[in-house]
Amino acid sequence: MDNTQHQRLGRRLGRMPGVRTVPRPVEPHGGEFDLTYIREGTPGGTPLLILPGGPGLASVLPYRGVRRAAVQRGFEVVMVEHRGVGLSRTDRAGADLPMDAMTVAAVLGDLVAVLDDCGWERAVVYGSSYGGYLAQALGARHPERVSAMVLDSATSDSVGEGLQRSHLRRLFWRGEEHETAAAAAAVRHLVEERAVPVEETGVVVPVAYELGGAGLVERLLEAVRGGRVRTWNRIRDLGGKEVQRRHPYYMEFDLAGAIYYRELGKELPDGQALDPYVLFDREAERFPAFAGEPVDLAAALPAFTWPTAVLSGRRDMRSVPPAAQRTAELLPDGVLVPFENSAHSFLDFHPRVALTAAAATANAAHTRLPRLAARLEGLPRPASAHLLGPMLSAGATVDRALAASPLTS
Repeated sequence: MDNTQHQRLGRRLGRMPGVRTVPRPVEPHGGEFDLTYIREGTPGGTPLLILPGGPGLASVLPYRGVRRAAVQRGFEVVMVEHRGVGLSRTDRAGADLPMDAMTVAAVLGDLVAVLDDCGWERAVVYGSSYGGYLAQALGARHPERVSAMVLDSATSDSVGEGLQRSHLRRLFWRGEEHETAAAAAAVRHLVEERAVPVEETGVVVPVAYELGGAGLVERLLEAVRGGRVRTWNRIRDLGGKEVQRRHPYYMEFDLAGAIYYRELGKELPDGQALDPYVLFDREAERFPAFAGEPVDLAAALPAFTWPTAVLSGRRDMRSVPPAAQRTAELLPDGVLVPFENSAHSFLDFHPRVALTAAAATANAAHTRLPRLAARLEGLPRPASAHLLGPMLSAGATVDRALAASPLTS
């Protein structure tokens, strides 16, 4: 799709029912841009603010089905196209917003401005992945605007520092769980034999595990041991797409990624196997250096007074289960909802679970969710493209390739 087609698509999206704009400052330069958001549902429904992941995931185009389903459940739903992304990417002259306008504080100001524009005093806040960080930061800075919260695959450095890397190595280097012991032995062998680059293990193994569990990882490693590396390379390339390529109106990390590097990307690679931070370190030169996490969530969470459900998939290798457990323990009215056969982001990959959790938490029935987790997880999932169009349909293609046995070269 060329620039003309992108512009045409943007104009069509801007005319969708429910799409609105609110003027916001281009901080710190001065001037304004039009922040875009979409509002759907019957006035009087339960206000629901949904914050997707990223930084860089768009809202208007990818989540049409999620919003329709939310409205059917009685929500009036709002999603914000964050600054630097999609319909909120440029200033009024059509120039990209500058990277130094990409800050968590500015995004929180945008969210409050949208709530004000909607006339909502408070809302149920659903945050997935990076959106879960924003949800927690909104609760810390503006607690009066939150009535309930769902944290889906969410963590932060101040809560889960070091847990992602240590959990990944516990599973796939030391093999401390029976399920992953054989895969861990295979990883160690391949690294010792230099059959795979050590820096790729922290990219490929977690993605394969999320897609299909430990058995799938074992089959992948067996193929590599036999000299068949094509699927390994496909997964490696898939892992890089999120940060290396722009997918207009779906995923645009190239500007919004400044938030990650400046304020969230504290962890650096240590040169050892199974390091998930290698991928982001490769792109670091394009972005500002880390300056510090803007909100101490470990200190803020104990003051959250509203019902909160913390959703965690056992195969989530990005917002790992130990971090979700720690988050839930810090919340006075929080409950951990673990799912045995799921990975990262229910909003993206199992929206029925996401919206059921939002409805239960809005009604202060969140403590029932752990007992219902297995039943909810068994509900049908979306059939195609995992909601996020061409970007994640590549993930579905790899999923099918890995599911085939034996793996082909």
